[in-house]
Amino acid sequence: MSAPGIPWTVVGTAGVDRVALHPISADGVVGEATIAARSDLGRHIAESAPTTRWVWSDTAHWYPDLVAAGVRTSRCHDLRLVHAILRDSAVVVGAEGVRAATEWDAAASATGAATTALFDLEGGSREVPHDADAALAEFVRQHAVIEASPASLRLLVAAESVGALVAVEMHAAGVPWDGDVHDGILTDMLGERAVSGRLPARLEALAAEIRALLGDAAASLDSQPKLLRSLHRVGVAATSTSKWELREYDHPVIGPLLEYKRLMRLLSANGWAWRDEWAPEGRFRPVYVPGGVVTGRWASSGGGALQLPRQLRPAVRADDGWTLVVADVAQLEPRVLAAMSRDAALADSARGADLYEGIVARGVVTTRSEAKFALLGAMYGATTGDSGRLVPALRRAYPRAMGLVDDAARTGEEGGVVSTWLGRSSPPPSRGWHELQARAGDPDATDSDRTRARRAARDRGRFTRNFVVQGTAAEWALAWLGELRARLASLPEVDTASEASRSGTLQARRAHLAFFLHDEVIVHTPVAQADAAAGAVQQAADAATRLLFGDIPLDFRLDLQVRVDAAKD
Repeated sequence: MSAPGIPWTVVGTAGVDRVALHPISADGVVGEATIAARSDLGRHIAESAPTTRWVWSDTAHWYPDLVAAGVRTSRCHDLRLVHAILRDSAVVVGAEGVRAATEWDAAASATGAATTALFDLEGGSREVPHDADAALAEFVRQHAVIEASPASLRLLVAAESVGALVAVEMHAAGVPWDGDVHDGILTDMLGERAVSGRLPARLEALAAEIRALLGDAAASLDSQPKLLRSLHRVGVAATSTSKWELREYDHPVIGPLLEYKRLMRLLSANGWAWRDEWAPEGRFRPVYVPGGVVTGRWASSGGGALQLPRQLRPAVRADDGWTLVVADVAQLEPRVLAAMSRDAALADSARGADLYEGIVARGVVTTRSEAKFALLGAMYGATTGDSGRLVPALRRAYPRAMGLVDDAARTGEEGGVVSTWLGRSSPPPSRGWHELQARAGDPDATDSDRTRARRAARDRGRFTRNFVVQGTAAEWALAWLGELRARLASLPEVDTASEASRSGTLQARRAHLAFFLHDEVIVHTPVAQADAAAGAVQQAADAATRLLFGDIPLDFRLDLQVRVDAAKD
């Protein structure tokens, strides 16, 4: 039942404030359960063998209390997250039993949210069972599937599970946040914090200027239908208030209106009320949702960690005696595409350099911006404008890479399912999609029917085209996180003049992960460990590349800085 040498322990509730611990030996023998008080779970974990993999229903349910008590587990198996992967993967073998266990179909943890779209987070959640018998039964089902399936799937579920541990630990540690710096940024941009019911001075002045230009002292600026009616009266025939459309109009009101909208977004999303709720007492603690997007990317169900505006980055500031290691991967998805496709020419363009500049150096296009437009267009399915015009040049220069995404798009357009490098699969097309295609094939189909079907097929092709790349990039990032977590945990505790006590008992005296966003990490580290932490970040990236793709002539280039705040140069 288990990989050689790795024991498991399945954890589940066994009555009020009681837990059952089912040991499973390395040769697959299920031992007699130990019944313990839930408060003793941390002691059992601390006293167990370091190689033990803890199996539980949902890391977000079990792990926070352990972290708060200063207990760390090296590895786990998250039944909820793994169930979702196995249920939907097209590469698994014998998953019928897992798919039939619909009680495990909760979309996210009780603190999270469900996702069904490639880029969007949508509401809805349902808890999975936490009792010991249900956990043991589901683990047996899952393990049988994993053992019968490609080895890459074992790596995927391990990475997904360790990502859940990282998410809990980062929430507990928090992002070091300087409220005074945040307040200064808001005051500089908006004016002094206003009393309840009023706007800051800068916004009040902009609102008055806009209403004067509209000739309507009572114009509503925060209701799109009402604002559009006011705009129409002064000759701005916009159909929406998006900045992209408003910029097309030459009218004196457009400039101040766009500035008002920009500042209102800052006030409502990350203003003083946000700081009071999400970043009190020197820490911003977002709620991460691992696997929250269908590609495997993370989402956030609280605090807006995935939309933190760049102008607030200076407020991410290390504690006294500490510093930050800030690192992001240059052109992560294009590099992943080169690795997946084994396109030697694209890999060569990316080696040791800015990938877009490398494309220019090969004479494929003439400018860096053209290279960026073309490559992103190829991955996202752009067929018009500069991207569409330049993609054919990429196909000639990098046929293996372009062939991979083109094949994925073709599969999607035909109603098929695609999978990432490790085996996460895209959802099948909806019933409505199939009905559109069937209607277009009827003898009495209209031109409108056929147009809608073609549009739906193209949309799905764009989805699957990017799914394989974005999903594999998410897998690389999970491997990076897991490798980095292990390396940081191996650093010795450090006596500092100012321990980061707000980071919690587990992470107060050594470098630790504080933030993650798709292709970026922030490590909060004692100054004395800064060099070691920075080295760990780079070493973890190299290890993640080897883990997924083997020894390939391609580097995942990091922009890595050590600094007191996270406002990157």
